Amino acid sequence: MLSAFKFVLLSLLSASVRCQDNNNNDSRNSKRFFEDNKGQEEFICPEGAGNGNFADPATCRRFYQCVDNYPYLNRCPSGLYFDDVNKLCTFKSEARCGPLPTTTAPSTETPTDNAVKCNTGSCQLPYCFCSSDGTRIPGGLNPSETPQMILLTFDGAVNQNNYPYYQKVLSTRKNPNGCPIKGTFFISHEYCDYNMVQELAHEGHEIGTETISLQQGLQDKGYEEWVGEMIGMREILRHFANISRSDIVGMRGPFLKPGRNAQYEVAEDFGYIYDSSIGIPPLKIPIWPYTLDHKIPHECKSGTCPTKSFPGIWEVPLNAHYVETYEGGHCPYLDQCVLHNHDPDEVFEWLKEDFERYYTQNRAPYMMPFHTNWFQIKELERGLHKFIDWAKAKPDVWFVTITQALTWMTDPKPAKDLSTYEPWKCDKKDALPAPPCNLPNKCALSFKPPSANFSTTRYLSTCRECPNRYPWLGDSEGTGISGKDVYTPETQRRK
Repeated sequence: MLSAFKFVLLSLLSASVRCQDNNNNDSRNSKRFFEDNKGQEEFICPEGAGNGNFADPATCRRFYQCVDNYPYLNRCPSGLYFDDVNKLCTFKSEARCGPLPTTTAPSTETPTDNAVKCNTGSCQLPYCFCSSDGTRIPGGLNPSETPQMILLTFDGAVNQNNYPYYQKVLSTRKNPNGCPIKGTFFISHEYCDYNMVQELAHEGHEIGTETISLQQGLQDKGYEEWVGEMIGMREILRHFANISRSDIVGMRGPFLKPGRNAQYEVAEDFGYIYDSSIGIPPLKIPIWPYTLDHKIPHECKSGTCPTKSFPGIWEVPLNAHYVETYEGGHCPYLDQCVLHNHDPDEVFEWLKEDFERYYTQNRAPYMMPFHTNWFQIKELERGLHKFIDWAKAKPDVWFVTITQALTWMTDPKPAKDLSTYEPWKCDKKDALPAPPCNLPNKCALSFKPPSANFSTTRYLSTCRECPNRYPWLGDSEGTGISGKDVYTPETQRRK
């Protein structure tokens, strides 16, 4: 409450200073300030809804943060719009402008095959993990004995627009054992540079799949559509980035909208170890990853979570990021919180407070998910670097891939023993994917977007020979033969 009050007070003081500079500017600025905030008195926080974000009835570019039943008006960052379903700022094509009626969607699942609540008696590591509310530390460790794992994840295509920023984060910093810090990349296809992806994999970062097309509405599609998107993306990575199928074990559904049971049937059939598509509303105590043997231990924010049991498949959920005052809102992706007006020190303090909710309580893995647009705002980038340097100075903080975190969870070790923990060492270079070539092929390829009636050119960078056509759904190798790909679990067991 105090931070939000201070924000409003500073805005007023700033307007006052501008007044002294120029009377005409004062008139315009005061008018704009009044217009931006005049609705604040008229907006009433929904009764019983608690703290949170709510749509501005006047425009999709703004929203209200309700803190202790008092509304604070916020603007989305440039180019983003408020989505009243997921309660965050996102791209215009994804935003559902509000206010929307809060009705519960009818269930599409038959109740006879639903997963049951956690049974810790039958659910035992290393193959199963659950707890009644999702907050229990694996192995019965105390928080002080538990390493605080930080999971840096990056969504979308890797290319020249983001690769230098990612390398700046990852290339020089070390974990307590002297090994470089690691990240996890969920790759989508369009505009992706596969030579860069191969370099990231060779450096020991984890590569997962986020679908080929990032199509809207995939959460409502069936098994075959998820096979085409996820397994097709894995095949593109295998063919053009030279990463073996066995090294690609994680998936993330586009827009954090899991595909109900169909997506997880694909994960189960095609040898994935984990999914990371489920967002969690703001909770006081963060949720640990869990296997899908049992019912998920928290609210399903998207409404499209799995309902069946998928034994042994891990879910690595995205806990909501927020601070106590809800300044900046709450968000699963960090770039969806409204921090664009903060300076680097304020960004650092915001991240630090968010992180300490994990570090001082149950030490659930602190996932930091990003899109490219975080790194396009210098204040956010600098605040992130300051936070990472602060966090890595702690002897029990480790920046690891999702698979490394799950490996620890299956056989938990105290933080004091991790300097010699074999799965987190970096001395086995021969186990990594091959390095990329020095002179990759830069392929200019014809591509007809599904929603267009014309062809355009897409560029693909790879150490492999250029394909005949831009790879896409049904033709992951770009042969030019539409519908050539037929995936079955049996054929996919090969490397």
